[in-house]
Amino acid sequence: MELNSILSSNFVFPSQIVHAGRTGTYSSLLSNFNSVRFSRQLNCFGGLFLRNYEALNSIYMAHKTVMSSVGRDNLAAETSFHHMNGINGSGYRNVRVLDAFDDVYEGIVIDSDRLPDDPTNFAAILRFSLSHWKRMGKKGIWLRLALEQSDLVPIAIKEGFGYHHAEPGYVMLTYWIPEGPCMLPVNASHHVGVGGFVINYSNEVLVVQEKYCAPANRGLWKIPTGFILQSEEIYAGAVREVKEETGICTEFIEVIAFRHAHKVAFEKSDLFFICMLRPLSADIIVDDPEIEAAKWMPLVEFVEQPLIQEDSMFKKIIDICIACVEKRYSGQSAHHMLSKFDGKSSSLYYNVINMEDSHCIGN
Repeated sequence: MELNSILSSNFVFPSQIVHAGRTGTYSSLLSNFNSVRFSRQLNCFGGLFLRNYEALNSIYMAHKTVMSSVGRDNLAAETSFHHMNGINGSGYRNVRVLDAFDDVYEGIVIDSDRLPDDPTNFAAILRFSLSHWKRMGKKGIWLRLALEQSDLVPIAIKEGFGYHHAEPGYVMLTYWIPEGPCMLPVNASHHVGVGGFVINYSNEVLVVQEKYCAPANRGLWKIPTGFILQSEEIYAGAVREVKEETGICTEFIEVIAFRHAHKVAFEKSDLFFICMLRPLSADIIVDDPEIEAAKWMPLVEFVEQPLIQEDSMFKKIIDICIACVEKRYSGQSAHHMLSKFDGKSSSLYYNVINMEDSHCIGN
């Protein structure tokens, strides 16, 4: 469909305002992209939990494709309001609405690449845009501001936006239009940590002492631990942390247990996975500013540490690790899977029953 026909089919006349609406055009353009409609915050779809903002990110990427294929100039022509001065319609004044596109939840994602540079203009146009989106019956508004746009943050806050989350390069703000509780998905709620239980053929455990720890834990020899990185697999994070803290190369065998705790760092919940790793080297090299020392420690000596004996969770974890070494316990190995529900590859961790299915991608 040509641009002129698109424009002519989208004119409406509410209260002396002519709107060359781009929402309908975007809807038709974005209809070529498959999307899954989710319930409020988490949706159990085919047994898989998917977060709302995962789909939001997909729509954002689809929007970038639309922008490159259609052209910004054409889309900009569809994103304007014209105010009629007088009944006869003489003297049009262009009042631009912020460039944005629809999400699949009847919301709006503002195009941060097309925001006005001048804060005063931004304030006026943002206020006008919010009024327009309210009349359209829209719900949630997403506004992503980069570091170089930080002077626009207080303006958006003054207009009613709230903080959703922040990353090193940007802050995400949201605005909920309907009355009642906000139904936008909340920010990520968990950190994910890993610990590597490495034991050699001499029945020695790879342990470290940290430079910075609570006074009560000073002198404790513990397994290497740390947080996994963004987009990093659990098994890969465990192998990396052991390498970084001790210089020991390992291979992943299985996840033997995990702990779920709440209100840990920054009031977030915490998932901590204990992984059984097989050593591939023996010479320890400490090259980590947070590690005081590392060594191979006899298993019996490691278990008999007072802090481990006095802590029921530590003791249970070590009991499970020993049972795994003695082949009395089997953990969960990682298997590469591709799901048709979202078209993404994932690592599914499960206990191997059939030995023919014992190969795992962590090895």
